[in-house]
Amino acid sequence: MDAPAGAGPPAFLAAAGHPVRWRLLGELARSDRQVHELTAAVGERQSLVSYHLGVLRTAELVRTRRSAADGRDVYYRLDLARCGQLLAVAGGALHPALRYRAPGAPPAVPAKIMFVCTGNSSRSQMAEHLLRHRSAGAVRARSAGSHPKPLHPDAVAVMAERGIDLGGARPKHLDEFAGERFDRVITLCDRVREVCPEFPGGPVAVHWSMPDPAGEPDGRAAFVRAADELTERIEQLQHELAATTVLEAS
Repeated sequence: MDAPAGAGPPAFLAAAGHPVRWRLLGELARSDRQVHELTAAVGERQSLVSYHLGVLRTAELVRTRRSAADGRDVYYRLDLARCGQLLAVAGGALHPALRYRAPGAPPAVPAKIMFVCTGNSSRSQMAEHLLRHRSAGAVRARSAGSHPKPLHPDAVAVMAERGIDLGGARPKHLDEFAGERFDRVITLCDRVREVCPEFPGGPVAVHWSMPDPAGEPDGRAAFVRAADELTERIEQLQHELAATTVLEAS
């Protein structure tokens, strides 16, 4: 429901309207980050950045996940779906003509994306095949691991339920792609982020901090959660790729 006339600013504007918080949201729209990375990006002291991150967390615009590489570290992630919901309310609160409408399905644009995790047995394989499927092959998606191991059967089964066949997939080592160029290299594992090699051409480096579903206590349900999160993130990635293509063409 739209806010009544004369009410205070909508929740999104109240939370995101501060210049530092807006810059933090911009950084997190591109990649999951740790607090020291956000501090360096916005050029503010860590105590101030932590305060503003707390405001964004209270507004549920930002989530946290403890690092699998070092449990003392925390990764911050922007909840784009929540931002979209609150933007819809914010526009409608000012005038009905400004109600936000979510964009339709993102267009398929050519790009080359590498997904990386440690084992290349679940997360990165699921991401590779999801993106290839959703883009109808327009995106040349690849995946690899720093220490490859066989595909996890639950990853194969969960993707099959979504109409995607991982039966012919094989684990691949990062060395296989050492000389290839990519538009984006997306790390899905906190550990591999620290050892991921540089690829030729300086591709955009993005991190999606996701737990290894094989290490979660609830078995197959963890693979369903991973597939759901990857589906959401990949749709957002497709919108970003489409927008980038438009900007480059203009």
